[in-house]
Amino acid sequence: MTITTPIIPSKLTFAKRPIEPHELDLKAVCVFVATGFFMGGDTYWKDEVCLKSGHHHKLNEAGELLESTPYFNWHYTPRELSFEQALEDYIQLLKTITKEQVGDNPVIVALSGGLDSRSQALILKDFDNPVHGFSYSFTDGYPEHKISGQIAKACGFTFEGFKIPKGYLWDTIDELAEINGCYSEFTHPRQMAILPELKKMKGVFSLGHWGDVLFDRGAPEDTMESDIVPLLFKKMVKPKGLELAEQLWQAWGLAGDFKPYLMSRIETDLADIKIDNVSAKVRAYKTSQWAHRWTTTNLSVFEAAHPITLPYYDDRMCEFICSIPEVYLADRRLQIAHLQQDKKIARITWHAEKPFNLINYRYNRAPFNIPYRIFNKIERETNSILGKPYIQRNWELQFVDEDNAKQLKRYLFDSDFNTWIPKPIVEKIYNNFLYTDPIHYSHAVSMLLTLSVWNTREIHKHD
Repeated sequence: MTITTPIIPSKLTFAKRPIEPHELDLKAVCVFVATGFFMGGDTYWKDEVCLKSGHHHKLNEAGELLESTPYFNWHYTPRELSFEQALEDYIQLLKTITKEQVGDNPVIVALSGGLDSRSQALILKDFDNPVHGFSYSFTDGYPEHKISGQIAKACGFTFEGFKIPKGYLWDTIDELAEINGCYSEFTHPRQMAILPELKKMKGVFSLGHWGDVLFDRGAPEDTMESDIVPLLFKKMVKPKGLELAEQLWQAWGLAGDFKPYLMSRIETDLADIKIDNVSAKVRAYKTSQWAHRWTTTNLSVFEAAHPITLPYYDDRMCEFICSIPEVYLADRRLQIAHLQQDKKIARITWHAEKPFNLINYRYNRAPFNIPYRIFNKIERETNSILGKPYIQRNWELQFVDEDNAKQLKRYLFDSDFNTWIPKPIVEKIYNNFLYTDPIHYSHAVSMLLTLSVWNTREIHKHD
């Protein structure tokens, strides 16, 4: 049997490794803890592999992987063309792919205040398909769903806005673990909070994932070849995730040190990408690792409600990116130019540049943005004094307060879990989260929660 994986797969596919023992791959788990995703073909087990993207995979009748052969290699082969021609080609390709993917079905589009879903909206508004938009914001956070609602209105879509509530995680965590297999920490897929509402909608999802990576510079302009590995390490690794990974590496008695091991993994995978242009090389690396093993993992939550389509995941979009000069991809130039063709949509706030939009975003600098920043700070501090702290991250709604803490500790200090992850390590991480640096230690706590749920599921499999 042969399985062919797309350049950016929309789902994870697993196979067995012949000969390898059925043992935990503790090195892979350490990487997962440090970064939030498994690298390459890694899984929790040594005898199981996640099939790499852009490959033909030969399996035997027992489902064991025999051979993997790449059919696509990332490259940088820029065509000689004007920016206007590149823009026209991009718009036509996005239109073609989107229509082929959604067909004549009603479309459900996840809107945000950014550029990817707004670009989809601009394409979808000219189709005959009924389109329903939705968006969500954190309770007591920035109302991004209001920006999304304006985009939907400008395009003539129906729309629903949702608030992500406090503590929803504990009622959904078992279902989420079943959906994503514990291959992602649980606060990232916020859509889980509204899964019942998503199931009530009609149609297929059109999702804008990964457009922000494909249509931007891969690395800062002055990055040298020798800078790539440290740059990727810094982008991949969460500082307190690294701290936890190093503690687990030592507790499990793994040979050597964790950080050099991870650096060598990055170097090895990077060496397979034969691209001289630094920006294109970094983008290719991120797409082959992040997109496949991080972003794709939680697409399964959407798929639990309706079929999913992803125009930026299409093989043709990847090939297109390889043929466009970096100067056209940098700083979201193509997407911005596309959106500026519709002044009504372009004048709606761009969340990353708020309160500015796609017409005047270049004024998001001093002194032009100072009044907004002052007003915003006063508003946040006033609300905090009134007992309504400004929420920017999902863990603030799921881990903070007495009820959340009670649920969280039930998982972190489970006796079976602490036979695998030593209790002193868990206590140190959790206390640092509580009393030292909650923002940065939240990742480590979330990874511990993920491992605890995974461990419980494995125990129950053998009951």
